[in-house]
Amino acid sequence: MSCMQKLDVPANSPEPKWTRRCLNCKNRVHNCCPSCRYDLGNIRCLALERFAESLELPCKYHSLGDIPTLIAHLKDDHKVDMHDGCTFNHRYVKLNPHEVENATWMLTVFKCFGKQFCLHFEAFQMGMAPVYMAFLRFMGDDSEAKKFSYCLEVGANGRKLTWQGIPRSIRDSHRKVRDSQDGLVVQRNLALYFSGGDRQELKLRVTGRIWKEA
Repeated sequence: MSCMQKLDVPANSPEPKWTRRCLNCKNRVHNCCPSCRYDLGNIRCLALERFAESLELPCKYHSLGDIPTLIAHLKDDHKVDMHDGCTFNHRYVKLNPHEVENATWMLTVFKCFGKQFCLHFEAFQMGMAPVYMAFLRFMGDDSEAKKFSYCLEVGANGRKLTWQGIPRSIRDSHRKVRDSQDGLVVQRNLALYFSGGDRQELKLRVTGRIWKEA
């Protein structure tokens, strides 16, 4: 089949990422296809890998209502970066950005004004156009979120894009925030231009700050 690729991995080479991703499921089905019962072997299905990368599955703890418990869960189980302060300066680097779709690349939680905010940075398809998007969510209710504002900036080579808005409540679904484009949206071609070089690697610096409205 054209979508199957045989891999010959040297014994002393690092374990490839696809092996780690597939290993748990292969063990559960005893290395046999659940449909046809044929042995899976040491092969990969590129078509299914791309399909799996496009899926958005909610965290099984997404219904957590207690914010301190949610913060602890993000820190302990998801290993999310935690920072103190109301300003941020992040550099996102990704090899082969043309191959990445529907991927959350970075999630960072900030403690600011005694509250927590979550900065998202991700890639997805907007219609036929691949884009990157950064946006801020407030770890609490919408009524509290409206007491704050934030700005984001990205650019290089004498050009920049800026965004200013109100953080969305964590109570709003991730898809709702993303689909409303309520954040800094950068077309992939422009993001790669900002990155410089041969446009084969994403090197994007996003800066911003959070402030409390009077």
